[in-house]
Formats: sequence, structure tokens, C-alpha cells
Amino acid sequence: MSVNSQWRLFLNRRIHVPVRDEDLVLDVGSGDKPSWRADVLLDRYAGAEHSAQRSGRSSARVTRPLFDADAAHMPFADGAFDYAICSNLLEHVTDPLGVANELTRVARAGFIEVPEAASAKIVDFPSHLWWCRFDETDPDAPTLVMTAKTTPYFDAEIDAYIERAGVRQALDDVLYRRMEHRAILYHWSGAVRLRTEGQLDPDFAAAAMMAPGHKRTWEAIAVRWVTSVLTARTRMRRRWVRVRYNQVVKPEFRRADDPILERRIYRVGDPS
Repeated sequence: MSVNSQWRLFLNRRIHVPVRDEDLVLDVGSGDKPSWRADVLLDRYAGAEHSAQRSGRSSARVTRPLFDADAAHMPFADGAFDYAICSNLLEHVTDPLGVANELTRVARAGFIEVPEAASAKIVDFPSHLWWCRFDETDPDAPTLVMTAKTTPYFDAEIDAYIERAGVRQALDDVLYRRMEHRAILYHWSGAVRLRTEGQLDPDFAAAAMMAPGHKRTWEAIAVRWVTSVLTARTRMRRRWVRVRYNQVVKPEFRRADDPILERRIYRVGDPS
């Protein structure tokens, strides 16, 4: 992959968010690398005890208002957001269809990124629960297809060899150098088209939640620095944007004081 191709892919994945300055953006499953453009974050597992769900720092970054809530049961009002970003989350959750339905409910359009199955079958993140593919049989209705995994690896014999030979990190580095084949980038509008195949084993899902992490901290730091430089102008224009609590939450969760959202964790129903 050429340097120019890598740069274009980085811009598409991390920088170019197709919204206006006045649009409200949600990042679902923001983790330790929330989108620079997000006004509101949602993450169910923000603490360091869930570091296996992340590939950078141990705990989630609370750089903007962060709602601690289930992505399959968001506390937000219908159509509260103009755009929703959901990057590298669906492969971790037990109910991706529920999350897809919620994305469609709370936002008008958005972006989803998941690992592509063929690449993941070589080396995968131990906390991933699904093999992900993009079905483009119908060009007017491309569909994200998620097949339940039954083990952390695709082939036990190959996985044992990779571990015995000590080449897991080297393979991972090679795959990341061809990121255009390692990830599925899905830009949606109107509705998220997603279907699941197979049934998740609850014991496998529970074990994946506690699997050891897979850290690329140096890469996260570099991406954060470059992103900060490239987005400085837009962030400066939007520095006075304020979002009110009642502007985004469901009617039943609205508060009489309707505070301006701050950079902290919110749990719906918490009077503070």
C-alpha cells in the first residue's frame, strides 16, 4: 500500500466526517480513541477493568460528555443526532442488531467500522465475538453480515502454530499495513442494514470480555497528535458549541434544570 493510499485511508477513517459545523455528532463505543468531531460519547465499559475491549490506553477517554449506557438501549431521544460514529464496537457486543437499530433510531446517518473476516481469521482481537463481512449482492442495499464466532480463532492448529512460532505480532503488523483489506468501512444513511448469523455461546462471550488486551499505544498517540493538527480549524470554529441535557435524552429522562453537558460521565437517572 503506497504512502498516498495510506494517507487517504487515514483521512477517510479518522478525519473526514461528512457533517456541517452545526450538526450534532455521537460516538458510540468511543473507548480510548473518541472521534475528534463527536459532541457526545457513549461507552458501556469506561473503566480500566475493561481494558481488553480497547487497543490503546486502559480506560476510556472522557474528553467530552460521556454517557455510561448500553449501545443496544441508548438513553437518547429519537433523531437526537445528525450523525453517529460507531468504530470497532459491533464486533465486541452480544447484540449488534440491537445496536444497529438504535443507531438508526437516534441518528440520521453515520459511519461504522468493523474488522473484515478474512483478515481477522489470520490474527484477531481476542475479545471479538463476530466474523464480519459486507454483502454487496444488492448494490442498492449493501448489508453488513455478522457471523457468531465459537472460538477466539478460526483454526486451532494454525493458532497454536502462530503462538508457538512467536509470529503473532509480526503478522498483525503486516495486516495493519494493508488496512484497506483489514477493515470494513460502512457509510450509512437512513438506516443501518445488518443481519446476524449463528448463535453466540454465553460462556464464550463472557470469556471474551475478560480476554487479555492487544495494545498499540504508540500508534494511538501518533494518530491523536496528527488528528489534533488536521482538525484544529474546525474545532476552533466550534469551540462555543454547547449541548443541553434535555436536547439529547429521551423525554422520560429529561430534567427540570436542563443543564449544559459537561466533560464527565453521565448515568441516566443520576440526579447529579
